[in-house]
Amino acid sequence: MNKKYIVRLSAEERESCQGIIKNLKGSSQKFRRAQILLQADADGPGWTDERIAEAYHCRVQTVENVRKRLVTEGFQRALDGKSRQQPPTPCKLDGEAEAKLIAMRLGQPPAGYGHWTLQLLADQLVVLDVVDSISHETVRKALKKTV
Repeated sequence: MNKKYIVRLSAEERESCQGIIKNLKGSSQKFRRAQILLQADADGPGWTDERIAEAYHCRVQTVENVRKRLVTEGFQRALDGKSRQQPPTPCKLDGEAEAKLIAMRLGQPPAGYGHWTLQLLADQLVVLDVVDSISHETVRKALKKTV
C-alpha cells in the first residue's frame, strides 16, 4: 500500500524521541507518539501502520494521524498533539464573582456556623445570584488560586 505521508526523521528528531522513551518524559500520549514516530520512520524500522498499532495498543487511525501531523504540521506538533482552543466547560467564576467569593470568605459566616465551609460558600453564591449553580470543588480551586 502506498502511504501518502512518509515519515523521515532527522537524527535530532530521532534522538529526541529516543530520549522521551528512555527517560519516560512527558505524558503517556507523547510517549506513545514518540514510539510511533520511531517505528514509522522510513529510514529506520519502517514498520507498517498495522504492526505499529498492534505493538503499541492503539488504532491504525492513530498511527495515520501522527504520521499526517508530522508531515503537515511539523515534528513538535506531531509529538505534543493538538492543544485545545478552549476548556471543555467555561469557567463559572469571572473576576467579579471571584472577588465576591473572597470577600464573603473573609467576612463573618452565617448565624449558627463557626466558619465558612466550601459547600456553604457555594450555596451562598447561588443564593446571592452570583452564579446559577456551582460545586464546592470550583469554590476550592478559586480560593486555592488566591492563597
